[in-house]
Amino acid sequence: MEVIAEPSLSLRLLAWIAAGAVLGCCSGLVPGLHANNFALLLAGFAPSIPGEPLFVGSAMLAAGVVHTFVNAVPAMALGVPDAEMAVTALPGHRMVRDGRGYEAIRLSALGSLLAVLVAIPLAVPITWGMTSIYPTVRSNLSLLLAMVVVALIASEYTWRARVGGFVSFVLAATLGVLTLDLSPDAPLEAGGMLAPLFAGLFGAPVLIDAIRGGSVPPQGDEGLRASGPFVAATALAGAVAGAIVGYIPGISAAIAAVAVLVLIPGRSGDRGYIVATSGVDTANTIFALFALVAIGQPRTGVMVAFESVGAPLELPVLLAGVVLAGLFGFVLVVTIGDAYLDLVGRLEYWKISVAVLSLLLVLSYLFTGPIGIVVFAVAAAIGMVPVRFRARRVHLMGVLIGPLLLGG
Repeated sequence: MEVIAEPSLSLRLLAWIAAGAVLGCCSGLVPGLHANNFALLLAGFAPSIPGEPLFVGSAMLAAGVVHTFVNAVPAMALGVPDAEMAVTALPGHRMVRDGRGYEAIRLSALGSLLAVLVAIPLAVPITWGMTSIYPTVRSNLSLLLAMVVVALIASEYTWRARVGGFVSFVLAATLGVLTLDLSPDAPLEAGGMLAPLFAGLFGAPVLIDAIRGGSVPPQGDEGLRASGPFVAATALAGAVAGAIVGYIPGISAAIAAVAVLVLIPGRSGDRGYIVATSGVDTANTIFALFALVAIGQPRTGVMVAFESVGAPLELPVLLAGVVLAGLFGFVLVVTIGDAYLDLVGRLEYWKISVAVLSLLLVLSYLFTGPIGIVVFAVAAAIGMVPVRFRARRVHLMGVLIGPLLLGG
């Protein structure tokens, strides 16, 4: 093996990666902009970008990685409910409600960064193992997904929550069956029905509940109250779970995080969930790259966009770009996240919630036209079901699992 250093080439590649990181940061800060919609928007514009395919592909991959880091910031800062609804709040919201928002942001950033550093050395053996069993998984996908659904419902702590989980899954699955295959005329052709479905199911309910809340309370110190070994172990488990998300359709980061926390000893709580979910989400981007190499199938919107520019699969260069993007993402989250929380805390919260809901409506229209508004409204109503039953929102992933069960 001969290693050749070419400074001009390295500088150009670094510039493209930095540009992708900035783009991923901007997209991640837009509430409700799903990663797949963002990636498919990139796919539409990428062929017209002047540049070598390897550089453009590296920039798109960097944008996807940084997006998974930064999108945790608006997810935590927006939609924080009042004290009466705290029991149904998301883990990040509960930490913000308790004045631990700075810590939550750092836990998310650490989970994503550690997932990057762990996923790369593990990618080859895990990919080898997953590809060896992939034909069996594919032929038994419906059975596997059904087992996941049953396990998620059974894992709820009360019968009320189990009933809510079942009802939420059935309603979301029905909505997915009726809408996912639609191809409506829209101002932007990027990602189909995912925008109104995910914005309605997961974004709108927390914003609606937050309208009658107060505001983001003053945040305390930024020190971590989780031990280093715990964070490392949870991030490692999240990275491994990211491989599963990368290969098995319908399994989301939230589902994988629930499974991860079962394997982590002790009371993981909200901190463990934040680290695990961030780790799964970011590691998924890396394993999706290896899945593209191993089985030739793009498993994420980022990989679809990557393929659209005809970028060569030069793994050493691409992985170096992923590591750099991870470092960029970590710094961006830590620096921007605190300021974002402080800014939101100074504004009237009901106005923020209404403004973000309006933005989600606009995005739904841009991606899917008038029908997207209807789908968004129906999805928002379904998204309230698990909240009222005190069940996990993860059951709403039936919107993807249901059609796969019926089609598989």
